[in-house]
Amino acid sequence: MIERLREKGIRHESVLSAMAAVPRHVFVEEALASRAYEDTALPLGMGQTISQPYVVARMIELLLNGRPTLGKTLEVGAGCGYQAAVLAQLTSEVYAVERLGPLLEKAKANMRTLQQFNVRLKHADGQLGLPEAGPFDSIIVAAAGSHVPQALLEQLALGGRLVLPIGTTEQYLCFIERTPQAFVEKRLDAVRFVPLLAGTQ
Repeated sequence: MIERLREKGIRHESVLSAMAAVPRHVFVEEALASRAYEDTALPLGMGQTISQPYVVARMIELLLNGRPTLGKTLEVGAGCGYQAAVLAQLTSEVYAVERLGPLLEKAKANMRTLQQFNVRLKHADGQLGLPEAGPFDSIIVAAAGSHVPQALLEQLALGGRLVLPIGTTEQYLCFIERTPQAFVEKRLDAVRFVPLLAGTQ
């Protein structure tokens, strides 16, 4: 898997090491374990997926690039916890929110299996972020909205970075950096994510 990521253009050695450190098969259903290291998204149930490894690595590389650590990090859409576990290799403080209760329980069980204790998981509406824990140096969103949620911009620290997919039928990665003057936005790769929905279940 790591060699495939290199071939596809992931260059940051810390990101590659973090991806290598997390056993992806732990996070997928047993029937799919043989496909865990393919570069593809896999179903988690409840209409959700575990993201393609390349996309996880690409988004984290955007957040980390030129910085020694991700700093305090918020993940929106924890799913089974895979991406949160990768993020936890690159910072001491990860907060992850998930709107679907059964998936959150899976994520918690997976963290216990891996003994990954620097991830705090919360059942919450990701569009609202996690104001009580902000501001965040890095925010990563694992579901696509039609626009950038205002709450996430407000919870971004000065110098902080936000990466998220935007769009409905056509989606792209959006990278935002908060400078003293403004939010600087860049439109990047075409992607495919499940929709970012409001509320909790």
